Amino acid sequence: MAAARMRERKARRATAAGWLKLFATPAGNLPMSDTASLIEHYYDAFNRGDWEAMLACLTEDVTHDLNQGDRELGREAFRRFLARMQASYREQLHKIVVMASADGRRAAAEYEVHGTYLADDAGLPPAHGQRYVLPGGAFFDIRDGRIARVSNYYNLTDWIAQVAGG
Repeated sequence: MAAARMRERKARRATAAGWLKLFATPAGNLPMSDTASLIEHYYDAFNRGDWEAMLACLTEDVTHDLNQGDRELGREAFRRFLARMQASYREQLHKIVVMASADGRRAAAEYEVHGTYLADDAGLPPAHGQRYVLPGGAFFDIRDGRIARVSNYYNLTDWIAQVAGG
C-alpha cells in the first residue's frame, strides 16, 4: 500500500518542465485546453505544497501582482513570496474553476481559499491559528508554454474581519 502511494506521489511530482514539453507548440503558445491544464497543474502543485513544481510553471521573468500590494518580478521573487506564505499561512484551494482564451495566451481561475493563519505577517493582525474561508481569483498571461503573469485577487477586508474576530 505504501509503495503504491509512493509510486503515485512520484508520478504526480514529475517536473513541470517535463510536463510542459509535452504541450508546448512550436510557436510557444498553448491551445486553450492545454493552458487550462497548465493552470490546473500549477494549482495542484500549490495544494501539495510543491513549490518547485509551481516555480517550474513560471517564466524566468514572471510578473506577480500581489493582492492589494506590490508587483514583483522574476521567478526568484516568486520563490521568496512562497517562503513568506509558507511561514505565515497554511492554505488549500477548493472549487477551482479555470477558464482560458481560445488562443491559449490568457487564463483566469476562481477558487475558494481554506486557510489557517499561522504566524504574524507584516502589517496584518496578530496570528494565533485563526481559520478563514474566502473566495479568490487570479488572471494569467501565458508565454512559451509557461505562466508569464499571475495577478491574484481576494477581499482583504473580509480576510481581516475573519482573522481579527477569530
